[in-house]
Amino acid sequence: MKNSLLALLLLAAAGLAACCGGRERTLVVLSTNDMHGKIQRMPQLATAVRQCRDTTANVLLVDAGDRWTGNAYVDRVPEPGRPIIELMNRLGYDAATLGNHEFDHGQAYLGGVLDSVVGFPVLCANVVSDTCTFPQPEPWRIIERAGLKIGIVGVVTNYEGPGHPAGNAESFAGLRFPDPQQAAVEAADALRGKVDLLLLVSHMGDDRDMELLAREGRYDLLIGGHTHKLRDTVICGTQLTQTAKDLQYLGVTKIRLKGREVLGVDYENVPIGRFAPDSAMQAAVDHYYADPELNRPVGRFAAGASRIGLANWFAELSRKATGSEVGFYHYGGVRLDTLAAGDVGKAPIYDLEPFGSHVATMTMTPEQMERMILTKYNEPTREGGRIDLFSTTPYIITVDDATNRATAVRFPTLQAGRPYRVAIGDYAFRNYKELSYDEGAVGPLLYTDLMFEALRQAPVVPDNTLYNEVWRAVSCR
Repeated sequence: MKNSLLALLLLAAAGLAACCGGRERTLVVLSTNDMHGKIQRMPQLATAVRQCRDTTANVLLVDAGDRWTGNAYVDRVPEPGRPIIELMNRLGYDAATLGNHEFDHGQAYLGGVLDSVVGFPVLCANVVSDTCTFPQPEPWRIIERAGLKIGIVGVVTNYEGPGHPAGNAESFAGLRFPDPQQAAVEAADALRGKVDLLLLVSHMGDDRDMELLAREGRYDLLIGGHTHKLRDTVICGTQLTQTAKDLQYLGVTKIRLKGREVLGVDYENVPIGRFAPDSAMQAAVDHYYADPELNRPVGRFAAGASRIGLANWFAELSRKATGSEVGFYHYGGVRLDTLAAGDVGKAPIYDLEPFGSHVATMTMTPEQMERMILTKYNEPTREGGRIDLFSTTPYIITVDDATNRATAVRFPTLQAGRPYRVAIGDYAFRNYKELSYDEGAVGPLLYTDLMFEALRQAPVVPDNTLYNEVWRAVSCR
């Protein structure tokens, strides 16, 4: 049965007391990942962290990346990201690594934030900077707690770029991202004889974390992020953690040691909602939320919208605004699962589309659209194996049931061989592999501007109908 947070902290205190007698030492590692700017939960996090530190001084607080992009009160301020960094500084974070969304405002902006705002080391062993605007991060840091030397290594994904984290290529100009798993192995080799404990703070995703741990046993603890999973598992003897997303949970790991021998590791994902808000932190958060421009209503939804309905809205708005015949929008670009009926301010719209995405247009035949959809569905990444492009035009994907590979796409309302004008988000336009089209370009239209204009004109009636289907074909023998 899982230990409660209180039980973990009491055990940690007992372990620390035993250290004084030369027996066991205990370290408590508190962890977050993929907070995506959800500063509204920081007051409860502050209470949880304070209660732990009141119980034992032998505590580390670390974060596994993606600290912003997902809350207008963090992203749409004069210095984007600064509110959550200032609150993390107040909490006294000990270390963090980079996530892909740290680069959303460009590597030059991020470089300035790292150089002047962040009060804790941001570690990354697999980024190499050839530009003066982005300071070369430390690959690792050795931190001491009550006589323990803890080596903390950071890595970030390079799998989706390809060759760099997910995002627009221009955000990574002047930077190289070597293989994160190999970088983690090399860092462990460099540190192992110098530390009592070795921690990897990873923004690779739990699938890649498991790949690493299945072949390399160098780390005592892996704190993960990127895939938004609630993860508490042991891979080949190493604890792998992840706290889902949006600061819903705090990871609590208790590590008991004798000398450099790890005697035991206990982990729990503790719901942040268990804790009362810290009053001082609440006052700081309320200050950020008192933004009259972001709070001003701009329109209303006549009914609630699902994520499908929101994706359909994106696709239809872009199709109509560009005079296109077909509109597409990708699943990952829709950052809210629902939007309730009623008045809508600017903040929820920026939360729905926090990237500043532009509309791209191109000319495609149904055969070119089929290739785009098949390639995306069959990608060996976490974005594959699902409908990723929502469309104003119905289509049906045929999937081999035995292999889960898409083999064909049918468009019931389109004419084979005929070119159609297509609207699509600039992320898909720039990053989807094997995209074939004619007369394609990213235009000046922003999706957020299209949404604000639609809301000003009339209440939005969302269409929550899924127009795209997957048909599974069973092979007969």
